[in-house]
Amino acid sequence: MTQEKWGQLRQRLLKTVGQNNYTTWIEPLQFRGLQDGIATFDVPTNFMGNYVSQNFSDLILHELKTEDDSIRRLSFAVAANSGARPSAVDAHAPAPVAASAGKSAQSALTAAPLDKRFTFDSFVVGKPNELAHAAAKRVAEGGPVTFNPLFLYGGVGLGKTHLMHAIAWELQTRRPDLNVLYLSAEQFMYRFVQALRDRKMMDFKEMFRSVDVLMVDDVQFIAGKDSTQEEFFHTFNALVDQNKQIIISADRAPGEIKDLEERVKSRLQCGLVVDLHPTDYELRLGILQSKVEQQMQTYPDLKVEDGVLEFLAHRISTNVRVLEGALTRLFAFASLVGRKIDMDLTQDCLADVLRASERKITVEEIQRKVSEHYNIRLSDMIGPKRLRAYARPRQVAMYLAKHMTSRSLPEIGRRFGGRDHTTVMHGVKRIEELKQSDGQIAEDLELLRRSLEA
Repeated sequence: MTQEKWGQLRQRLLKTVGQNNYTTWIEPLQFRGLQDGIATFDVPTNFMGNYVSQNFSDLILHELKTEDDSIRRLSFAVAANSGARPSAVDAHAPAPVAASAGKSAQSALTAAPLDKRFTFDSFVVGKPNELAHAAAKRVAEGGPVTFNPLFLYGGVGLGKTHLMHAIAWELQTRRPDLNVLYLSAEQFMYRFVQALRDRKMMDFKEMFRSVDVLMVDDVQFIAGKDSTQEEFFHTFNALVDQNKQIIISADRAPGEIKDLEERVKSRLQCGLVVDLHPTDYELRLGILQSKVEQQMQTYPDLKVEDGVLEFLAHRISTNVRVLEGALTRLFAFASLVGRKIDMDLTQDCLADVLRASERKITVEEIQRKVSEHYNIRLSDMIGPKRLRAYARPRQVAMYLAKHMTSRSLPEIGRRFGGRDHTTVMHGVKRIEELKQSDGQIAEDLELLRRSLEA
């Protein structure tokens, strides 16, 4: 077996494994020699030797035997340590793990900074986020991996990043021996591109596969970026195979992320997928009360009058970050002008925020919510059927459309199958009467109203 023969064999391997695999895994191999039926190759890193032995050794051995039938197995040695005796790697035995990989990777790979404010102690738990909080707490204990990955998703400002930071802080306290890496998907992509540019892909792969807990925030960012997705996919698989914990967050469920490869979606869905639901009124009020306690440490002389927090929790319903920012502005403004925080000051100071947070509820949204609540088809509720099972939900939807939108009665009637405005008036009046006498109707209206305003 000669260097020239190895060069010819590599060209045959190129046709078999494809250009990407060849460039990454086969081309860097340097044939050192043949002794006692063992073909030895120099490799840049231990990780690469392990990977090639696991994934390509059978193929390489088959090609080598076509030239020399005496070759029985392959051995890989790190080129920098060529003076040391190379250890033989059996193609069917588990590959050894480099002992120094963890330490070298940990020193070379720096995580994104963590916000000291984002801990479990400062996270306000309510019904919309209690499952996500419980799952995050379980992972943060650092015990055996029970679900992998933990996938947290939800809209902007619902607490995904807070929980991710809280897990990282807790793991640092409970398990300082673990190599925990937290970074955004954008940072993952940036480091991947940097490694490609500097021709250090082996270092990149070894570093990311050496962590004990990998946390990637806003994973939807890699959608549509094919090379980054492929590398993320391989990193994901390598860590799961080693029983390492992976925690991921996104702004939507894995199956709803556009331009994300099916195999990546499948991997992300194989663990525990948890939705952080939009906050309800009680949770928003609890968050405000918690933040007021923090603000009072900075502004001990300020007082918040009754009704202000309730007003803010009701009006600013879509984004907790906006809610917290509004409170911060309110305290700063009150301190600067030397006034107490009452309703007048709140409305003056936060006029733009309150205007932007006004919820635009549509008739179509009301119809959908009501049909789901009463478990009937939307077409039946809008259609001509006059059975009570359809007529009563229809009247409830008309009532809500009248009170929660700016649409006129004729416009509402048109959206309910072209009905006359007098029909809408009758429906609204009937629900107003029933609301006083029928506790179930009153409860349904309240539940639907809160659901629509959330």
